[in-house]
Amino acid sequence: MTSGVKQLIIHGVTQEGARFRPSDWAERLAGVMSQFRPPGSARSHLTYSPYVLPLLVDGVRGIVVDERLRELEPLAWKFVVDFASDNNLKTEVREA
Repeated sequence: MTSGVKQLIIHGVTQEGARFRPSDWAERLAGVMSQFRPPGSARSHLTYSPYVLPLLVDGVRGIVVDERLRELEPLAWKFVVDFASDNNLKTEVREA
């Protein structure tokens, strides 16, 4: 059963099909976004935010961004969306 939460998947592949570099870009981006957490949750510099997580899709690194980040911190949402756009990365929206 789906929870109805929308997610933005940013694939580590450009619109032209080239792999995005550096190879650890997803972990770096997730690390930068680690400070954005649900209100009242513990803040730890050693964990990723539950809203921005690295993942592998068909062996290619990517990021899954929970759309609730848009409400929590609109500028953080804009940052990740602009990152995908500026780097011409493939994206998709799905329900979790």
